[in-house]
Amino acid sequence: MTGLRGEGARNGSAQDLTYRWLKRHIATLPRHGGTFLTESEVAQAAGTSRTPVREALLRLEAEGFLRIVPKKGAFVPPISDGEVRSVMEARHLVEDWCVRRIVPADTSFLTELDRLVDEQGSLIDDSVAFIDCDRAFHRAIVAQAGNPVLAEFYESLRERQVRMGLHAVANEENRTRTVLAEHAAIIAALRSGEPARAGNALATHLSSTLVALHLPDVADWAAAQSITRLS
Repeated sequence: MTGLRGEGARNGSAQDLTYRWLKRHIATLPRHGGTFLTESEVAQAAGTSRTPVREALLRLEAEGFLRIVPKKGAFVPPISDGEVRSVMEARHLVEDWCVRRIVPADTSFLTELDRLVDEQGSLIDDSVAFIDCDRAFHRAIVAQAGNPVLAEFYESLRERQVRMGLHAVANEENRTRTVLAEHAAIIAALRSGEPARAGNALATHLSSTLVALHLPDVADWAAAQSITRLS
């Protein structure tokens, strides 16, 4: 593992740097098995003291990434294939409806999506910031659809969505560039004014995320979603 010296000249407090390092480290852990982390182990691996580690662990617990177990450490729960499928199916149902709903998309909104993709492109070397921007892109589409109930439900997927995104980026070479291309395709579909094209671009993007997560039977999952792509 590379410690905080691998952060280069990035500015930030010890807690912020440790938080980002630890979040990236969690993304590299096997997702099928739960893992315990201790303050001392993380501090040694990150090359920092235990105080910023403790603060970073509390912050990640508040975000739902792990659970602190007294006298044992921080438990990072597994993400099973079944959970991945369930989350991605939920995302597809919500995002497909939303992306079709906003067609024809406002020019100002398309400009905002372009800005997010440009920003994301500048964050290729920072997986945590890249995935935060990735979620902002999808969240913007959901919010634009104007259904507060769906938007609230979508927020409940946040922790798992971010963990899966980080795992995908950490475990597949060039995943970041693939994401950027797929986001651009979604914007192009929205700009075309064709709801079916927008739905297809979204489905392609979500399916490739499953591929990056090495989920078995991805083709079967994609086929199961095809009925919702018909307009």
